[in-house]
Amino acid sequence: MIRPLSRTALVLDIVGAALLFIVLTPFSVAFYGPGASGVGVDGAGAAAVIVAGLLMCGGVAVGRLAPALALVAAWAGAIVQMSASLGPLPIDLGILMVLYATAAWGSRVVLWWGFGSALFGAFVASVYLVVVTGVASGASGWDQLTTGTLLLVVSVLALGFAWVCGLLWRVVLRARRTRSAQLQAESLAAEEQERVRIARDMHDIVAHSLAVVIAQADGARYAAAAKPEMATEALGTIAQTARGALSDVRLLLTQLRHRQGDGPQPTLADLEALFAQVRQAGIEPRITVDPTPPGEPPGAIQLAVYRILQEALTNAIRHGDGAVDVHLAWLPDRVDIQVRNTVGRDQTQGSGGHGVIGMRERAQLVGGSLQAERQGVQFVVHASLPIGEAA
Repeated sequence: MIRPLSRTALVLDIVGAALLFIVLTPFSVAFYGPGASGVGVDGAGAAAVIVAGLLMCGGVAVGRLAPALALVAAWAGAIVQMSASLGPLPIDLGILMVLYATAAWGSRVVLWWGFGSALFGAFVASVYLVVVTGVASGASGWDQLTTGTLLLVVSVLALGFAWVCGLLWRVVLRARRTRSAQLQAESLAAEEQERVRIARDMHDIVAHSLAVVIAQADGARYAAAAKPEMATEALGTIAQTARGALSDVRLLLTQLRHRQGDGPQPTLADLEALFAQVRQAGIEPRITVDPTPPGEPPGAIQLAVYRILQEALTNAIRHGDGAVDVHLAWLPDRVDIQVRNTVGRDQTQGSGGHGVIGMRERAQLVGGSLQAERQGVQFVVHASLPIGEAA
């Protein structure tokens, strides 16, 4: 019954309706007074004009706030006007504005009540003008019928035009809301994609760094008694890896606070540092690049290659026995990545973990594919990423 409406809009509606009443009521009283019949203004007629004007302008005042109440007020004003045997008056403009409000801001029920009121009101007005006010008095029955039909058509056009204008504005408002909802959904989707990307990067960074730290810590613990210098070297590697991971995590947290600052992303030039971390963890990867990149691959491809190798080597550190083969093939239209590591007979390396899922998602984001499966005693990760024309 009551729509949410800002105080400013409500005040503007009330002020506008008051001005409408102040302007139209004197004209309506004058219009009702000396006319074709030459009668003057009596108290009852003037009171009926004022009451009808108050009801109709009151409906205009609450048209946006409560369209249903506005429609009731307009009908009440029309009934008062017809009860006093008054003809069409300037205050009847309020009826058109109320019909506009029912179509523009009313609920679905009020919308159709407004449509029915426009049709029924046109019929009542034409009959009232012919029968009560005697518009076609003295004419033959056929002429009265013709006049009534013409008045019905004019009334339907007038009242229907107001209702249709409100309906068109309703469509405009709905289109605006739909567009706003679409923009909001797109913004939420973009934010969700950004969160997923950051979560994926966080997983890659933390998982790889912790795997290196755990391997070095185990090595330092075993070497502490026999070779203290190796334990010291391992502790230095742990500190260096932890500082690098902390720096990367801080960068990702900065991206969460300031979305516009993406910061630098890993490239092919950072692969050597990645391989060095793996070597420090006690695993010597055998790396083959054949053929080499024909040019500068796109940044998205470089990032995908780095992250896929990072996750595959992290899994090798966790589950492998130290033997890792890395093969990169930079072909004219794609890059093929293959990482093989031997898995101990008493160890398992599943292909459905978060790390494998993240690698597969990274490959799919650049239009490629990735398979990760165990083949005998080896776990094989194979990815193919399209690169098109290298720069």
